[in-house]
Amino acid sequence: MKRIIAIIRPDRFENVKNALEEAGIHGMTVQEVKGRGRQLGITESYRGKDYTVDLLPKIRLEIVVKAAEVEKLVDTITENAKTENIGDGKIFISPVEEVIRIRTGERGEKAI
Repeated sequence: MKRIIAIIRPDRFENVKNALEEAGIHGMTVQEVKGRGRQLGITESYRGKDYTVDLLPKIRLEIVVKAAEVEKLVDTITENAKTENIGDGKIFISPVEEVIRIRTGERGEKAI
């Protein structure tokens, strides 16, 4: 089993969520977060004064899947989150040792 954490643009979230549902991936945790990468923020203007916003709003998706589903999940997120502009986000993949469904006590892939 693998945990996928994807940091994406907020305006691409609905596209990604719908594409994941179509791909048969329904369970996910979603958080509104702020962060920055190489772009180091953006400069905006308000009432004639420039200011820098160095932490930009992002959406963090956290999904646990069977190892065999990782490539399908990564491809789906990448295809639907990409704008080909700086700040599109990142995907992190890490192993998951165990999953336990609290309601039934199921363990492992049955609990995903």
